Amino acid sequence: MKRPRFRPRQFEPQVRINNRIRARDVRVIGAESRQLGVMTIQEALQAAREAGLDLVEISPKANPPVCRIVDFGKFKYEQAKQNKDTKKSSHANKVKEIQLRPAIDPHDFQTKASHAIDFLCADMKVKVNLRFRGRENAHKEIGFETVNRFAKALAKFGSPDFQAKLIGRGINLMISPLPRDKRAPNPRKVERDLANQIEEDEPEEEDTDIDDQTDDQGNQDDSADQDYTDDDTIDESENDDSDDSDDSDDSDDSDDSDDSDDSDDSDDSDDSDDDDDDSKNR
Repeated sequence: MKRPRFRPRQFEPQVRINNRIRARDVRVIGAESRQLGVMTIQEALQAAREAGLDLVEISPKANPPVCRIVDFGKFKYEQAKQNKDTKKSSHANKVKEIQLRPAIDPHDFQTKASHAIDFLCADMKVKVNLRFRGRENAHKEIGFETVNRFAKALAKFGSPDFQAKLIGRGINLMISPLPRDKRAPNPRKVERDLANQIEEDEPEEEDTDIDDQTDDQGNQDDSADQDYTDDDTIDESENDDSDDSDDSDDSDDSDDSDDSDDSDDSDDSDDSDDDDDDSKNR
């Protein structure tokens, strides 16, 4: 059975400080970047202790090794920052190639120019390569015109390292990015930032519109409720008036019935009196 293969551990070079320094004599740089000369390791450590700092070996391969009196935490921070800046500047070593044709379409020309602008704004070099095919070799001036027009379109972002050269059946041109303080901002990035800002502003406007709509709806509901209550009061008043009129009508009817009853009673009494008189005459 084969043993599993493990990758060997990669140890980062450690910086020797204070008592870990093995050299007997060292060249010392003071805290204020001043040369203190060559001294023994004991004298260098004593000087670091008096300054309240650390003795850091910065160049172990020198003869004698070079040490610096500095705060070790600050030294590590400066080294990390320097490494980060080095990685950023490493993009300048990358080269991107753009291929052109003598009779390139205007839209394709603009697209390739936009890509080249992105590369230059990312601190990358751009190599322009134009190839001739067939009878295009008889009109090389058209190729030079296209390459020069392409370099002119990138003038705000990069500068040619040399004039366009005819090499074999093609024309080559190298364009390097301008320094950041002299370079124009990337137009595509500006457009993206503007679009993002517009998208961030739109939801706030929609929220305000929704709030206004809810306020208007609430006002409409309040007015509708008020109208409803007004209608109810009007209906109640009308019902009261109708009830009063009904009561008056009922009273009038009762009075009329009472009068009719009285008249009937009087008529009956008159008839009875007439009957009595007739019986007496007989």
